[in-house]
Amino acid sequence: MGEVKSVLWILLFLLGLAGVLLPVAYLYNASKLPQLDSEYDVEKLLKNSIEGERMSLVVGLMVKPDRPITFTRPDFARLPKDLVALYITQMGCPTYFQTPREDGVAWAWRLLLGVTVNARPGGDGRCERLLAARIALKLGVNESLPLAVAINKIHASLQKDQLIAYDLAIISFERGVVGVEDVAYKLFGKELDRLQLAELAELQLALPPHNYYGALKRCQNAAIIKQNRDYMLTQLVELDLLTDEKARNAIAQPVTCMQRR
Repeated sequence: MGEVKSVLWILLFLLGLAGVLLPVAYLYNASKLPQLDSEYDVEKLLKNSIEGERMSLVVGLMVKPDRPITFTRPDFARLPKDLVALYITQMGCPTYFQTPREDGVAWAWRLLLGVTVNARPGGDGRCERLLAARIALKLGVNESLPLAVAINKIHASLQKDQLIAYDLAIISFERGVVGVEDVAYKLFGKELDRLQLAELAELQLALPPHNYYGALKRCQNAAIIKQNRDYMLTQLVELDLLTDEKARNAIAQPVTCMQRR
């Protein structure tokens, strides 16, 4: 009985210690970060980073940019719905918009496990964390504890749809080509909102987790590109995120880069 009491006292002591040390560690690491307390803060930091990257390309190479160098606030409403469906499915969270935002104890526990044992619990909160982490990494935060704090702050500042919109707006493909609007123009020669379903599926192959940007740009392995494109469209049909007719029409299209040859 005495041993049990000793164990309980040790556990209570450790919990009390954690209750003191964790907030102190959080505040200390938060003090090392740029201000991330609102969407405006996140947007401003990303704007400075991405516009600086684009400007350095224009100045360094003395070339006229194909696209505006300004970074405009990402707007989820402007994203093609089929692209969003493809993106969340390939992230492994096809029900991302069917589940409530993860907050409170569940979210805190997810962050803690990520820092302490590098665990990634399942559920759509996993994708919320992944999206916030990509934004934090784009801002140059990459150490474990500061990254966890930045993820928490960004997650608190952006809603679920905004996490998607910001992530798609900041993916880097090559120097000066940042975000889905840039890459749509680079690969297909037209604006994102003008892409057909087959083109959107090919665009998804340029995005994480596939990262086929180089292959799409050089039109390498067109047969594999088509195979993967068609498989993703079939997945959407199976998940009731796309009608069978729309998928069949897109699957019937040849790979876009082959049409330009």
